[in-house]
Amino acid sequence: MKYIDEFRDPALARNLAASLRAAADPARRYHFMEFCGGHTHALARHGVLDLLPDNLRMIHGPGCPVCVLPVGRIDMAIALALERGVTLCSYGDVMRVPASAGLSLQRAKAQGADIRMVYSPADALQLARAHPQRELVFLAIGFETTTPPSALVIRQAAQEGLKNFSLLCNHVLTPAAITHILNSPEVTQYGTLALDGFVGPAHVSIVIGSAPYEPFASAWHKPVVISGFEPLDLMQSILMLVRQVNEGRAEVENQFTRAVNRAGNRVAQALMAEVFEPRKSFEWRGLGEVPASALRIRPEFAAFDAEARYGLHYRPVPDHKQCECGAILRGVKQPTDCKLFATVCTPENPMGSCMVSSEGSCAAHYTYGRFRDIGIVPA
Repeated sequence: MKYIDEFRDPALARNLAASLRAAADPARRYHFMEFCGGHTHALARHGVLDLLPDNLRMIHGPGCPVCVLPVGRIDMAIALALERGVTLCSYGDVMRVPASAGLSLQRAKAQGADIRMVYSPADALQLARAHPQRELVFLAIGFETTTPPSALVIRQAAQEGLKNFSLLCNHVLTPAAITHILNSPEVTQYGTLALDGFVGPAHVSIVIGSAPYEPFASAWHKPVVISGFEPLDLMQSILMLVRQVNEGRAEVENQFTRAVNRAGNRVAQALMAEVFEPRKSFEWRGLGEVPASALRIRPEFAAFDAEARYGLHYRPVPDHKQCECGAILRGVKQPTDCKLFATVCTPENPMGSCMVSSEGSCAAHYTYGRFRDIGIVPA
């Protein structure tokens, strides 16, 4: 397939693997975090981890929007559907995320709540148009990638004067999360999380550009390489990081030049700024409260803000006591460090968000990586 096979060529992969082995200094260890859950999944699915030098470790970051959505925010959505009788629309991968009292969106739906899976905010907006007698709320989640579509439907609803449509906004910001990780005790005080650089997210960077990562290179001296999702993209990006570390450089490099530039998508950025503004703080699952890390709907569009419209108040809820999703999302632990992994917690019966989403590190390791742990290579 044109534009896909070129980035999955086995001969080129072998050449890149040889270049990585040659470039990696055997006297040192390398620790790189891939922030994006899509990269985590691609590394496992395509066997890239098996091609990396033994002294190079990839650390799975918190870049899975479903995984970082805290329990309390899902509880708010469930309460709207069960207690307020709204029609709640959600992306499919949020439906099974465990919430309080043994509930999830899927289980609340089984109890009679009108909860519907949609593929986009535009689908939710169309449902609101088609059912003007129903109050409809879209559970908006995601990083900068999915924020412009949410902004667009709010602006469209305002232009059309829709009275029955609103968003429960949970959009979060990538640079703030990376900053929080670099400022965390695991990195700055205890040294339990060694970080030599970052594989920068692809889709997010299409929107925000590469410029927002420059402080991580200049202030923290951590190189960032923005990478595409294909196996050769990732291998080349990791090689670029190794070379930066070897040469004592800390720069923002763009491997994904076919889609990302320094400025990003200015039209999308303007749309986001028109409809949303930063929150002072926002809870991330696994990271806790992160300053200036999320967006809320501006007062001018308060009629479409479900939190304002229904007088919602957020209450934090702790995760399952034995679930290690928090530590896994911070990169401190790996999926196999969790006692629940692949026993009580599986994709069919997820106990934590990292196993629910296909981009979650636990789901990726369950599907692909666990076979390596016992010496089996899946067909």
